[in-house]
Amino acid sequence: MDSMTQSAQISSSQGFADGQNSAAKESKLSDSFLSSSPVSLIQSPQVKDLIHWRDPKKSGLVFGLSMLLLLSLAAFSVISVASYLLLALLCVTITFRIYKSIVQAVQKSAEGHPFKALLEKDVSIPPETFRKHVDSSLTYINRALQQMSRLFLVEDLVDSLKLAVVMWLLTYVGAVFNGITILILADILLFAVPPVYEKNKVHTHTHTHTHTL
Repeated sequence: MDSMTQSAQISSSQGFADGQNSAAKESKLSDSFLSSSPVSLIQSPQVKDLIHWRDPKKSGLVFGLSMLLLLSLAAFSVISVASYLLLALLCVTITFRIYKSIVQAVQKSAEGHPFKALLEKDVSIPPETFRKHVDSSLTYINRALQQMSRLFLVEDLVDSLKLAVVMWLLTYVGAVFNGITILILADILLFAVPPVYEKNKVHTHTHTHTHTL
C-alpha cells in the first residue's frame, strides 16, 4: 500500500510539473506572439520615429518607396512588380561589378570582387530564430482558428452578429475600394495622422498652460 501510494504521489507530482512546464511554454509563446504582433510593431521606437517624421529624410524615403510600391501594385500585377524590382537590382549590381572590373584593369589594382565583404557574410537563418518565428506564427494561427471557430459556430450570438454586420459593411467598402486602394489610403494616414495629432496635442497643451497662467 505504501509503495502504491508513493507511486501515485510521484505520478501526480510529475503531472503537475508537466502542467506547469506546458503553461510556461504557452506563456512564452504568447509573449513572443504579442511581441511580434502588428500593434507592438507600430509601437516600436523605430516605427514611431518614422511615422512621426523625427528624421524627415528617412521618413520621406520610406513613405515614397512604400507609395511607389503600392501604386505599382495598383497598376501592374504582383509578378510584374517583383520582376521589375529584382531586374532593377540585378542591373545595378551587374553595372557596378563591370565598372569596378574596368577600373581595376585600368589602374592595375588587385582589390578583388567589389561585393566580397557582402559575399562573406553569413546570410543563413539560425535555427533558434526560425523556431521562434514558427512558434509565434503557430500561436497566431491557432488563436485565429479558435476565434473563427467560435464566431462561425455561434458560440456567442452577439459576437457572431457583430461579425455579420462588419462583413456586410465591408461588402459596401469593397464595392467602392479595392484592397490596394485601401492600403494606399492606410499608408497615407499612417504617415499623415501622427505628426498632425502630435502638433495639435502640443498646441492644445500650450494653450491650456497659457490659459491656466
